[in-house]
Amino acid sequence: MTGRLFAPASRRYWQAAFLALFLLAPALDLFRLDLEAGHFWLLGMRWTLGLHQLAGADALTLSRRVFTHALLPAAGFVLLGLWVSWRFGRIYCGWLCPHFLAVELVNGLMRRASGRPSLWQRQPLPEHQSDGTEIHPHPRWWLPTLIAIPALALLWSVTLLSYLLPPSRVWSHLLQGTLTQGEGLFLGVATLLLSLEFALARHLFCRYGCAVGLFQSLAWLGNPRALVVGFDRAHAAQCADCDASCEHACPMRIRPRQGKRLKFACTQCQSCITACARAQSRRGRKPLLRMLAGECARAEAAQQPGHHPRPAPHCFEDPR
Repeated sequence: MTGRLFAPASRRYWQAAFLALFLLAPALDLFRLDLEAGHFWLLGMRWTLGLHQLAGADALTLSRRVFTHALLPAAGFVLLGLWVSWRFGRIYCGWLCPHFLAVELVNGLMRRASGRPSLWQRQPLPEHQSDGTEIHPHPRWWLPTLIAIPALALLWSVTLLSYLLPPSRVWSHLLQGTLTQGEGLFLGVATLLLSLEFALARHLFCRYGCAVGLFQSLAWLGNPRALVVGFDRAHAAQCADCDASCEHACPMRIRPRQGKRLKFACTQCQSCITACARAQSRRGRKPLLRMLAGECARAEAAQQPGHHPRPAPHCFEDPR
């Protein structure tokens, strides 16, 4: 069930759909904060506390309105997010987050330009990998890389500003070159910061700087039965003739054969699982990495230095 629900082939469709939602939500008034009007827009409707309707009401009535119209919905949203994270980890990051999509895009461009997915990668990745991936770096890829980074940063900056000001006005001012001082300052600073982040940080920001990702990981670590990438340690010797293709495929630069705690920032993107399956199938063998949940996930959660519990053999059988 887990494998069918989180089929790697469908991940790009989820990412594309959520990216479209992220870009279009302000223009369609699906969700945004209108600083000029002083209220939120939600699903095309004004969302206010309605305190002006309670002029002269007592403190208890005002408190009840704030609780039911602001605190309670916010708490419900946070609790739902924590529950999803507790069960599935950083599923939002790997399957929906527009920033992670940018991380993967820039990683791929940098690898084609330099052989390394990040400026901080010490050694270039193999040009011929065990999973069949073949990438020959060439400096000509630096041009599209250097174009993509500020373009993504500008798109993000304009979109973020449209969550605060009327989107039609933001885009109109941008295209006509009539930005106000405040709009220009916001877009200039945001584009610069995002360009630096996309160029230098990316997955490092995801791992250490993103509060949304951090809280997802903390909730996930608290559940030993949560969805996790499991490693078939009973057949670990089969990794000897592989070049760690699973590690090369990971956008977060994680070693997926380690225990759960060392996969703290795993986004459940399953790129490592796909790479392992390809590498092993070329040798006529079954993959050694698989998504595990429930009791099968406990062994991954219990991994400690010097102690390597192995999930039951049935945990790595093909569920089909």
